[in-house]
Amino acid sequence: MLLSSIVNAFNDVKVLCIGDVMLDRFLYGKVDRISPEAPVPVFSFRHEKHMLGGAGNVAANLHSLGCSADLICFIGDDTAGEEVSRLLGEVCRHPLPIVIRGYPTIEKTRVIAGNSHLLRIDNERHFDEVDEADAVLARELEERVRSADIVLLSDYAKGMLSPERCRRILEVCLRLKRPVIVDPKGDDYTRYRGATVVKPNLKEFNQASGADCSPDGPDFAERFRRGAETLFQRCGIQNLLVTLSEHGMAFVSAARPDEIFQIPTEAREVFDVSGAGDTSLAAFGASLAAGAGIRDAMKLANLASGIAVGKLGTSCVSAGELLAELSSRRSSPGMAWTQKKKLVSRAEAAEIAARLREQGKKVGFTNGCFDLLHQGHLSSLMQARQHCDALVVGLNTDASIKRLKGPERPVQDEKTRALLLASLEFVDYVVMFDEDTALPLVEALRPDCILKEGYTLDRWPEARFVESYGGRAVTLPRLEGYSTTETIRRMKAALKG
Repeated sequence: MLLSSIVNAFNDVKVLCIGDVMLDRFLYGKVDRISPEAPVPVFSFRHEKHMLGGAGNVAANLHSLGCSADLICFIGDDTAGEEVSRLLGEVCRHPLPIVIRGYPTIEKTRVIAGNSHLLRIDNERHFDEVDEADAVLARELEERVRSADIVLLSDYAKGMLSPERCRRILEVCLRLKRPVIVDPKGDDYTRYRGATVVKPNLKEFNQASGADCSPDGPDFAERFRRGAETLFQRCGIQNLLVTLSEHGMAFVSAARPDEIFQIPTEAREVFDVSGAGDTSLAAFGASLAAGAGIRDAMKLANLASGIAVGKLGTSCVSAGELLAELSSRRSSPGMAWTQKKKLVSRAEAAEIAARLREQGKKVGFTNGCFDLLHQGHLSSLMQARQHCDALVVGLNTDASIKRLKGPERPVQDEKTRALLLASLEFVDYVVMFDEDTALPLVEALRPDCILKEGYTLDRWPEARFVESYGGRAVTLPRLEGYSTTETIRRMKAALKG
């Protein structure tokens, strides 16, 4: 089965998540000095972002992948619980956040300066003695499991997935023949007895099994096999999928404990590992529900978590990002492959720009036809890049150029023009647009600065929009003596001889 076909089938998948949900709060800003009051950094706050964490992040990733997701969880009777309920309503069909009186909703607040985490503040109380919620769970559980293709248990050891609740959930899933994937916590996996796949990381696996194995060690396979057999015999689980951080993933089945399947990790620049395990669980579960075999599901889970760690903060991975990554691998190696990674859609560019701003980076924008790339273009683009950390170039499509310049233009098609721009080291991303002006694209990107040759504000609506929200418009000096029209004129004159 093609990996792209599996991703395209996510739209038909229904997934039920059960587990510990939390509200992830991110405070973004910068640090420029040390406090005179104590040897601590002074954090200059810029903006705040709220996202679903824990099992909520699993559900959000499932939604982003195109699946139909639902979630059963516990929340407190507080403002954070109301925020979690609102966010769940955006990513789930019929979420069931069960309100527990007298308990706070679990919150994790991260303070981030640039790309660095300065501090995490936790506000939580474990949901250990909440028997009143079990009646609601018992009433809803069977019907919700019946309507799902697969069930994912996201255990953060916050009390939702107690041993007794796990037992009841797994009994229902086994009776209704629904596969169950567990992201575990703690060292007692007997609560997951009967689970289809238990998915610990290496530290959790070693802790639960006593294997003390390391992927770098010469006896890794033997130690891994012995540890897996211990868990199979003691806990009655069917399969183990162990994430190995930079070493990828390893899978072993109770049915064939001597056969270990391992895949390498995705080489990425790592910005943040927050939530990467949730992304991996979502992609793995969705792939199995879509009909993938274990190995293909592992490959997609590995690919998805690799994309996730390249983002700052708790982030979701979309089906489009997976398909784009798979498509880039099918492209020919070498320069064209590198260039094509810079060619992004409007939606992708908007997401990239938002992520760069969260990292404290300045996003610049310019646009044009770039029909015959000449020294004047190069001068303009090089100047623009000096004003920002990342330069996005808007490129007119062939159709828009014909409307603007007549039927004989462009001389080069949009694919060629885009690849030539993407080959320049001072161009970070290229986005094509079909409108007569770049204003709709600028409205989607909201760059920090917009840059172009020879335009004044009265003739530059894109610049007026950027300035309206506090951005900066820069008129670049023109390198005289170069233009596409003049280049075409000289070429025609040369042909006439």
